[in-house]
Amino acid sequence: MTMNASLSAANTPNPHSQEFISAVKNWVDQHFSGIVTDLCQLVTYRSLAFDGYDRAPLESSAAAVAELFENLGFKQVHQLTETNSDGEQSGPAIIARSPAQGDKPTVLLYAHHDVQPVGDCEAWETDPWVATEKSGRLYGRGTADDKAGIVVHHAAIRALQELLGDDHGLGVTVFIEGEEEVGSPFFAQFLQEHQQLLAADTIIVADSANWSVEIPALTTSLRGLLDGVIEVTVTEHPVHSGLFGGPVLDANTILARIIANLHTADGDVAIPGLDQTRWAEVAYDEEEYRQQIGAVQGLELAGTGGLADRLWNKPALNIIGVDTTSIAESSNSIVHTARAKFSMRLGPGMDPQHAMDTLTAHVQNTPAFGATVAVHPGEQGKPFVVEATSQASAMMKQALSEAWGTDAIETGMGGSIPFVADLVEAFPNASILLTGIEDPDTKAHSPNESLDLSVLRHAIEAEILLLARMALDHVE
Repeated sequence: MTMNASLSAANTPNPHSQEFISAVKNWVDQHFSGIVTDLCQLVTYRSLAFDGYDRAPLESSAAAVAELFENLGFKQVHQLTETNSDGEQSGPAIIARSPAQGDKPTVLLYAHHDVQPVGDCEAWETDPWVATEKSGRLYGRGTADDKAGIVVHHAAIRALQELLGDDHGLGVTVFIEGEEEVGSPFFAQFLQEHQQLLAADTIIVADSANWSVEIPALTTSLRGLLDGVIEVTVTEHPVHSGLFGGPVLDANTILARIIANLHTADGDVAIPGLDQTRWAEVAYDEEEYRQQIGAVQGLELAGTGGLADRLWNKPALNIIGVDTTSIAESSNSIVHTARAKFSMRLGPGMDPQHAMDTLTAHVQNTPAFGATVAVHPGEQGKPFVVEATSQASAMMKQALSEAWGTDAIETGMGGSIPFVADLVEAFPNASILLTGIEDPDTKAHSPNESLDLSVLRHAIEAEILLLARMALDHVE
């Protein structure tokens, strides 16, 4: 079914009617094969923004994304990079823009085309750079995180044009970032330099997850993030462990004692002053969680309180890397220095700088036998809480419910999207909606990342419904 392209009062479709919902679903049915083909093509680009990787595939990925939106008839499509004071260059971003007509609102659609490294290739069951369908899921790096977000936006815009006509009047801006997986270091600079291009009434970030394949979710909170390095030094250089060992502990042992003091006996983060301010309204099934992470038999889960709160609303601290003498290079010497990188997630209401200050004090107050202990701060990102009672949020939940055929729920997300705080600061009056294409089996950032194709289908349907209602209801 195709709606009349003209938007005169006589034949303007009712975007809330069952007829229109059916038209949207029929449109997605008719075009779904081509949408999946577009996604498969994007997956072939090894778009890694990390240092040490060839930048050419990242540039090619940006060009391919730009072409997708140029083919939709956008008059303004920009491929942009930013350069900082040190001469470092950002990953390539794409901004496509179609201005609003009259008093219609503007929506900003965000996704990112850069991806995580594939990691251990032997752990992949398929070629990570060739999208492969198995049992209703599409496997490959970036299939879900976040090249699916790109094709959701692309398909929704195309559907809007075909179902309502090119004169629907809704302002649409597309922002596809090229360095999200490395922490969006230039994001704030992009917003400052291109604020007029990116200004919007509603911002849809397609980079989150659903409760399950069958139950859609609107993410209403994100944990904040900070990281850094703890460094321990005991002597100016390595010394013979036989001649000098005993009176001095090696740097590894002292570092291990410091690390052990970062958590309580129950496994809660021991850093003071990080009080929980939000509590989950849903229960996270423990057995399902164990299955998702591949927990070894008998593993005890750390921390206290509800599992959902431990994942979304409480702080979490992990050691994600250690620099010390490897086993292969070890000798009968006292290791004189060692370093550990920590990654800390912060619940809603927690301030990253306060957390860094209290963590630093906690580490430096841990007994270390007089060793030199330093904490080197790294990146920071603020937690985020969306105003779930806003009109835009209610419309998004309604659209998700109609697309999936089951009520959408509100969830938090344990992960962090640091740039969301930048969006809030740059556009304080905009409604920010966090939607997603992932599900509990997606394995984003891990080998065998995959996308459930039914989730992709419903995510497109929901975004079409939302955009159509924004265009016709004049909702901001």
